[in-house]
Amino acid sequence: MFHSNCKGNPLVEVVNHPNWLTFTREPNATNNCPRVVMFINIRLSSFCFSFRKDIINHRDILLASFFNNRDIFWLINIYSDFFHSAIKYLKNTEFNIRNLLVMTGDFNIQDCLWNLLFNYHSSISDDLFVIVNSLNLSLSYPTNQVPIRYSDNVNNANLVINLMFLCYDSSELNTHSIHPEWHLTSNHAPLTISIPIVEEYIATWKRSITKNSKEEDKFIKEVIVAFSKLDMSNISDIPKLEKVVSDFANIVDYTWIKYSKLANITKHSKSW
Repeated sequence: MFHSNCKGNPLVEVVNHPNWLTFTREPNATNNCPRVVMFINIRLSSFCFSFRKDIINHRDILLASFFNNRDIFWLINIYSDFFHSAIKYLKNTEFNIRNLLVMTGDFNIQDCLWNLLFNYHSSISDDLFVIVNSLNLSLSYPTNQVPIRYSDNVNNANLVINLMFLCYDSSELNTHSIHPEWHLTSNHAPLTISIPIVEEYIATWKRSITKNSKEEDKFIKEVIVAFSKLDMSNISDIPKLEKVVSDFANIVDYTWIKYSKLANITKHSKSW
């Protein structure tokens, strides 16, 4: 569950509950308090959710990762203020993540691209879509076309400024829903989406080499000899470096299969 402060005020005294893990940035200055938070139900703890401030460190952006079926996936919660600080940060920051499933939040942008009742296009939307394309995402259109932000003033129109971007060309993640009946005291209606979880494969057999065995000694020596024969004389660009790394990985895989044996996994099994 993602939450951002709809008025742009810092989050103060975030609600904690024993059934939910809370991810939010710790404030380090009065004017740098976080404005986004993420709640993860403890029933999902086995997916090892993690707050990845080491990759994106911004008060208005929360990047989280989790594991499923031996792969890592990502979620982003954003609050972009009237100065579009978060969008400008993402546009000017280099980071490389794959398997980003959802990016959602209050983007504070009115645009005819997602609100047919609004007649104009915003230039900041172009910056947003540069980010979206670089992350392999696409704009999600809700199952119900209703406003998301409800004005306190009857003379002002309701807005569509909370958006959701989903993994591009996904047949399972392709739309979301808006729930105006759930907004209660908030002036923002919640957005929901169901993320399918693939059943995880649990191996019962593994390949292993007995420690301090003749096979281990042969494996190490053969890998060292093969590594010394790799052509690393002209690693002048990234593709050539990647080829060397790939060749070495193939050597290790081949040699491992050559000297290892299949063994049944038990509670006493070791990683080597």
